[in-house]
Amino acid sequence: MNTLKPITSALISVFDKDGLEPIVIALHANGVTLYSTGGTEDFIKSLGIPVVAVEDVTSYPSILGGRVKTLHPKVFGGILNRQDHEGDVAQMQEYNIPQIDLVIVDLYPFEKTVASGATEADIIEKIDIGGISLIRAAAKNFKDTVIVASVNDYSNFLHAYTANNGGTTLEERRIFATRAFHVSSNYDTAIFNYFNTDDTYYKASVEGGEILRYGENPHQKGYFFGGLSEMFTKLHGKELSYNNLLDVDAAVNLIAEFKDDKPTFAILKHNNACGLATRDTVAQAYLDALAADPTSAFGGVLIANKKIDKAAADEINKLFCEVVIAPAYDDDAAAILQEKKNRIILIQNDVTLPEKQVRTCLNGLLVQDKDNITDNKEHLKTVTVTSPTAQEVDDLLFASKICKHTKSNTIVFAKNGQLIASGTGQTSRVDALIHAVEKAHSFGFDLNGAVMASDAFFPFPDCVELAKNAGITAVIQPGGSIKDELSINYCNENGVSMVFTGTRHFKH
Repeated sequence: MNTLKPITSALISVFDKDGLEPIVIALHANGVTLYSTGGTEDFIKSLGIPVVAVEDVTSYPSILGGRVKTLHPKVFGGILNRQDHEGDVAQMQEYNIPQIDLVIVDLYPFEKTVASGATEADIIEKIDIGGISLIRAAAKNFKDTVIVASVNDYSNFLHAYTANNGGTTLEERRIFATRAFHVSSNYDTAIFNYFNTDDTYYKASVEGGEILRYGENPHQKGYFFGGLSEMFTKLHGKELSYNNLLDVDAAVNLIAEFKDDKPTFAILKHNNACGLATRDTVAQAYLDALAADPTSAFGGVLIANKKIDKAAADEINKLFCEVVIAPAYDDDAAAILQEKKNRIILIQNDVTLPEKQVRTCLNGLLVQDKDNITDNKEHLKTVTVTSPTAQEVDDLLFASKICKHTKSNTIVFAKNGQLIASGTGQTSRVDALIHAVEKAHSFGFDLNGAVMASDAFFPFPDCVELAKNAGITAVIQPGGSIKDELSINYCNENGVSMVFTGTRHFKH
């Protein structure tokens, strides 16, 4: 069956006229009858091309301040009629309804209006009624009608129209209809989310999916939906992989805890920090972060909270790493880091991250608020006879920030603004602690005078006992166990200070 249908008439009514001119010229060259309204009608006339006003078809003017222009049976009948249906054909003739083969329409910029901080009255006026109705009608009748619902599809339509000598195929019309339904659903989702205050309803619509090389493993397909170009300015390297993106996400969230601190550098592997230090220079912060676990740092993701200079770049360049992220780079530093062909170099832009976290679970989704609580001095409650020193308090808060972004169960050791070791993702807190002790010793660290952070409470005193025997002198944990006194008593008997924060930081 020949599915190629010529276009003999078109309704064009758009807010964004960029790129519209060549389409109008091509349609006119093929003798297509053009219908339009308002500003689009004026635009077509300015090109010296004849156009029929929709008001002349409906015998009704645009009313209610432009709220009602195209909502009329003579418009929607022309779009929705089934051209192979005898009854529809007869009614088209009976009511003198003009055939409309092509609809080019876009929508009022609702999301941009909301983002601009406009008044609610202005926002409400940007809820499109006629446009969304035209899109749905033309998309529904894709068997006979072409719908172009976005300026992003202007070039696609013009290419198809030209290649087919003034027509479109059924497959092309179906593709345009699919894109149109995406436009309409995305638009309705934005409106719903503007009005919605009930967290038990969840709707999301994300445009611009990016095809990744593969997913977590080569046999899995992978996609990213979001705005990477807004988040980062890419200076160099290959495309980010699925696993890169997970590590980059973990890195960005971790370094945000240190945004206003002195130069801080973090190295991550499999979403966990294997090194982190705060120092007077970025170069020294990097070197001390690397010292915590130079083995795991191989192939890791590196991130800094300050500009990377040449001194830091010279040191970083000695390590094989997948990604380097910073708010800025000196020119000579960027040049050094780009010496490795595939190394990904990113400038992190100042972008607001989502306040909700979403993940698939069973046959549905889990949605939660982001953990936005960062433990600070005001949160600390000393529960032991011995109080932590000022340096220990700084280290406890430093360790707590890392602990918050490490997979549970976790134990973190820190000393003098440096991550010494951590036990990550263990099935018991004791195992996490033992792993951290062994790791610290394997890289030559002295744990005497170091502090310990835990993401959750200690139900028994075994953890604080193991920590004390390893040299730990201060502990930070949320508290909340019915057996808190057992750990408190052990600390009191052995001169260890301990503070409670009241906030658990599980990360699964």
